[in-house]
Amino acid sequence: MNTDCIKNKLKECLSEERYLHTLGVADCAKELAQIYNEDEEKAYLAGLLHDCAKCKPNEELLKIIKEELKDVDEGELQNYKTLHAPVGAYFAKTIYNVDDDKIISAIRCHTIGKVGMSLFEKIIFLADKIEANTREKAYRDEIWEILRKNSGEYGLNLALFRCFCETIKSLVKRELKICKTTIDVYNELLEKIKNI
Repeated sequence: MNTDCIKNKLKECLSEERYLHTLGVADCAKELAQIYNEDEEKAYLAGLLHDCAKCKPNEELLKIIKEELKDVDEGELQNYKTLHAPVGAYFAKTIYNVDDDKIISAIRCHTIGKVGMSLFEKIIFLADKIEANTREKAYRDEIWEILRKNSGEYGLNLALFRCFCETIKSLVKRELKICKTTIDVYNELLEKIKNI
């Protein structure tokens, strides 16, 4: 399926704001891929498809997870906002005919991350947080400043660490459960940025 077909299909199944966000993530992912010498076309495609299941009702997402996906951790089911990631990876394969494991894995872990994220997965995760179409400018500027001041994967880890700090603060403030994976990734990133 070519990019134009994917965009047309996404327009039909996403809200206007979610579609705008999706385009922003695709553009940002491509830009980050260029900076970190990753495949720009794959990054753009992963950005386009990262939220392809986002506007489905929670009941439908849970049904698909129960019937089709066996690798979804109980912790991921604690917050309805993360349900679309495993289903999105499934949709990317079954609806959008993506057979690239790198892209599928990046879509799969773009919400809570995972321990041992690849450079490509980090790029897609970060692009989702700092795209220019719908994300807050002050926050975006802060993350881009971290990336500008710190080169290579260290800068990427530092930027991701900042994102995880904000996510955890937000979950605590709203008294929502924190998935164990989120804590594990936070701890892993903390080790990486402290041991340089």
